Amino acid sequence: MASVIHILPQSLVSKIAAGEVVQRPASVVKELLENSLDAGASKAVVGVREGGKSFIQVVDDGCGMGEEDARTAFTRHATSKISSYSDLESIRTLGFRGEALFSITAVSQVELKTRTTVDEMGTIMRIEGGELKEISKVAMQPGTTVTVKNLFYNVPARRNFLKSTLSEFKHISDAVQRIALSRNELGLTFVSNDEKVLDVKPETMEERFKSVYGDRFVDSLIRFQEDSDLMRIHGYSSKPDFARKTRVDQFLFLNRRFIVNRALSHAVFSAYEHLLEKGSFPFFALFLEIDPRRVDVNVHPSKLEVKFDDERSVYRFVHAAVRKALGAHDLVPSVAMKDSTATEPDVGLQFVRPSKSFLPGRDAAEADATLASLFGDFKSRTDEARIDRDETPPLTDDIEPIRKTTRPPEEGREAEVEERVRPLVLQLHRKYIVTQIPSGLMIIDQHVAHERVLYERILASFEDDLPHPQQLLFPQTLLLTPADYSLVRELLPHLQRMGFDVKLFGKNTVVVEGVPADVRVGREERILQEVLDLFKEQEHEAKLDARETLAKSFSCRAAVKAGDQLHESEIRALIRQLVATQMPYVCPHGRPIMIRVSTDELDKRFGRT
Repeated sequence: MASVIHILPQSLVSKIAAGEVVQRPASVVKELLENSLDAGASKAVVGVREGGKSFIQVVDDGCGMGEEDARTAFTRHATSKISSYSDLESIRTLGFRGEALFSITAVSQVELKTRTTVDEMGTIMRIEGGELKEISKVAMQPGTTVTVKNLFYNVPARRNFLKSTLSEFKHISDAVQRIALSRNELGLTFVSNDEKVLDVKPETMEERFKSVYGDRFVDSLIRFQEDSDLMRIHGYSSKPDFARKTRVDQFLFLNRRFIVNRALSHAVFSAYEHLLEKGSFPFFALFLEIDPRRVDVNVHPSKLEVKFDDERSVYRFVHAAVRKALGAHDLVPSVAMKDSTATEPDVGLQFVRPSKSFLPGRDAAEADATLASLFGDFKSRTDEARIDRDETPPLTDDIEPIRKTTRPPEEGREAEVEERVRPLVLQLHRKYIVTQIPSGLMIIDQHVAHERVLYERILASFEDDLPHPQQLLFPQTLLLTPADYSLVRELLPHLQRMGFDVKLFGKNTVVVEGVPADVRVGREERILQEVLDLFKEQEHEAKLDARETLAKSFSCRAAVKAGDQLHESEIRALIRQLVATQMPYVCPHGRPIMIRVSTDELDKRFGRT
C-alpha cells in the first residue's frame, strides 16, 4: 500500500505558521513596533497606506543590526531575547519567540534597512515570500527601517478575508494607540495615506492621555495606585457618568505589554458595583507590574493571552484597588427641581452630576477632617450604638428632629462652633435620614445605608480567622427542608465566618446557638431561615461567589427597615460607618444610598438672589 502521509514543503509550512502570527495588517504593525521597543528606540514612525494592505513602514532609532544579525533575524525561531528555558520563565521583553519577522516575510515583500552606531554603513535586504532577493550596503542613520508591501500577495485566500480599508485602518490605529499609552517615554508618529494621525513626544503619563484623548476626557478619569508584595497596580478609570456603551477603550497592560484577560476586565467592571447604567461599560487603563516568573506569556503566538500563578489573588487586588479609588471620589447625584410651567405644573426631580468632592479619601487625616466638617465630629465619640428599635421611644409625628437646634443666647459663640462641627440630623418618615453638609443637605435611605455597612462588614469577616458570634441565651432549634439542610451543610464554613454558631443535629434539624452581633433583638429565631431563602433567590438571579451572595442576603435581612425609628446616636453612628465603607453610594443590589440638594437649589426655589 502506498504511503499517504508525507512531509509538507517548507514554503507551505511557513505560510501556515505565518497565519498564527500575522492575522491582519495590524499584527504586522504591532510586531514591528514591539521589536523597535525591544531595540531601545526612543522614537518611532509608523506609516501605512490602504489600511496597511499595500504598504506598512516602521522607522525607529533603536540599536540596529549588523549584516550577520540581519541575515539571521529572518530565520524562524531566531531571537536575541532568550537563549535558555530559564530565560523563558522570566521574560521582560515584548518579543521572544523569534517568529514575527519570519512570518511577515513569508506572506509579503519586505525591505529591511538597518545600521548600528559602530558601523559606518547600514545593511539593506529585500525578501519576497521568504526568499532573499538582495543584500547590500546603504548609507543611513543608525536605527532600523522595515517596509512591508503587498501583505498576503502570495496567499490570495487570506487577502480576500481582509476587511475594508477603513476597518483595517481602525485595527492599526488601535495597535498604535496601545503602544502610545503603554510607553509614554516613546516619541511616536502615525501617518496614514500621507496624513498625520498621531504625533506625540516623550511626556508624562497624564500628558500622554491628554495627547491621545484630550483634556476634557482626562478630567473625567479617576487615578489610582496600589502596591503589595504580590504586585503593583496603577492607572486610570472613568467616572460612572462617563461610561461607554461598548467595551472599547479598555486597556490592560502587564509589565507594559498589552494583554487581553476577561477575568481582570470583570474585576474592574464589578468594582463599579451598580454605579453604571445597564449596558454601559467603564473606560480604564490598568498597568500591572508583577514578577515575570509569576506569569506565563507564552500561551499564544500573538502574546495577548497570559496565565497567572495565582489569578484569584490578582483578581481581588485589581478589584480592591479600583473600588477603593471609586470610593474616594464624589459620585453622589445632586437633586435639582424643575421649574414649573403651564404645560408642566408639577414640580419634579432631576438628577444633576456632582461637582465637587465631599466624601473622604482613605487617608486617615483627610477622612477625620472631612467627617468633622460633614457629619459632625464622629471620631471624638466612642458610642458605637447598635441599631435597636426596641430601645427607641415611639415617634409622635411623621417628621421628628433627632436633636434640638435652638440654644439659650448665653451660649454665644460656643453654640455656633458646635453647630458647625455637629450639623443637624433628623429622621424623615422613619425611612430617610436628613443631614446638613457644607453645600446643602444630604438625604440618606436608612435601610440601604445600613445594608451597605453590613455587607462590607460581612465580606471583611470572611477574611477574619476569628468569628464573633453573639451567643443566644436559649439556643434555637430549626427544622429545615431537606434542600435547606443540604444548603446549610454546604455553606456552614461561610456561615461560621459570618458569626453564626450553627450545629447540624441530623434529620434536617439545626441548632442555632449564636448569631452575628449585627442581628437585631427579636430577629434571632428567623434570621437564618430568611438568609437561606434570599440566598436561594439571588443565587438563581446571578452567578456570584457564594460568600458574596451570603453577604448580600444577610445584609438585606439584618439591616434596619423602613419604619424603624433611630436614636440620634444611632443615626450618627450609621453615617460614620457608611462614610467609612469603600462604596458608600449604592447598596449591594444597586439602589442609591444618598442624594444631595444644594444650597443654591434651595435659594433658587425660595426666590433668593
